[in-house]
Amino acid sequence: MTSPLDLTVLPASADAPQPSPAVLVLPGGGYGMTAAHEAEPVAEWLAAMGIHAFVLHYQVAPARHPAPLTDAKAAMLRIREGAHGLPVEINRVGVLGFSAGGHLAASLSTATSCGDPQLDVPEAVPNLSILCYPVISFMDAVHQGSIDNLLGNAPSSDLLRQLSPELNVSAATPPSFLWHTADDDAVPVEHSLAYMRALVREGVPAELHVFPHGAHGLGLALEESGPDQWTDLCEQWLTRQGWLK
Repeated sequence: MTSPLDLTVLPASADAPQPSPAVLVLPGGGYGMTAAHEAEPVAEWLAAMGIHAFVLHYQVAPARHPAPLTDAKAAMLRIREGAHGLPVEINRVGVLGFSAGGHLAASLSTATSCGDPQLDVPEAVPNLSILCYPVISFMDAVHQGSIDNLLGNAPSSDLLRQLSPELNVSAATPPSFLWHTADDDAVPVEHSLAYMRALVREGVPAELHVFPHGAHGLGLALEESGPDQWTDLCEQWLTRQGWLK
């Protein structure tokens, strides 16, 4: 039996073009929780720019893989199918994830290349991804808490590889915007660097910003000098992608 989706909807601002792009927001929390400051406040920022925002509080521990990814795929399909009643541009549906939510977003973006036919749902792949200090690799510089919560004890090496998005990037992976801090001591910046290298290798348009300082889990980073620039940089990137007027 599948769990009902915990999906919060914030429509785009009233003066946004109709229809408008949409973004699925995936908060972080090490697959043990979903962080509130990376949820609705982020959706409000997106909505103010003219983007429909959908916040997913996906299943976390004790739920195991593939429950979070199943939730994320179902949310993407719901956004595109339109049962929510908002006028969405179905070819402009993105995903934005923080930390473990960034891992979920990257997994969603590369699911068709991960080697598991059960996860291969092309209609659920986003048109772009925004990854904020994401957990990426389950093989190198790992965030052990995310692995433990998502996979339990002693997962196989094959499963760890399958859930390392940097190993599953292909030419079909959507364009990506990433940011991280160089001194993140919870999820090392190597995670974003590895995903960026894979994107470049496959010819996928991508942009990465590494700020010198900043703790893990900053969210919108409104009061952090340096990382506070990420929202402006992301807005400029979305404009260049043709998502904002």
